[in-house]
Amino acid sequence: MTEADPEMQELATRLFEMARAGRTAELTEYVDAGVPVNLSNDRGDTLLMLAAYHGHAGTVRALAARGADPERANDRGQRPLAGAVFKKEPDVVRALLDAGADPRAGSPSAADTARMFGAADFLAWFDEPPPPPG
Repeated sequence: MTEADPEMQELATRLFEMARAGRTAELTEYVDAGVPVNLSNDRGDTLLMLAAYHGHAGTVRALAARGADPERANDRGQRPLAGAVFKKEPDVVRALLDAGADPRAGSPSAADTARMFGAADFLAWFDEPPPPPG
């Protein structure tokens, strides 16, 4: 294995920051120019995962429209939809569902996460029973 090019590392760092900050137009210019839409960092977090986790539904939609995989888990097995549920980001949850994310996939799944935190609204979106009272 060869050492990564410092300029490429710096560009990748900037791209991940764009995803975290929701700088959709700038990020999608790079993707449209050939940056892999499912680019991931050293923890396996994709651009879509970072945008989702940081609450940027518009960026999530733009990346999904360009083929980003809403089901791709990071190295810890976390999926974007479960992260959006955990962060209580309804617009991102909706964007990921619209992109085909499965609320029952992963461990914990988005449905499991919603149950864990008593998020009845998300459970209803997932066609899951509400959490038990208590």
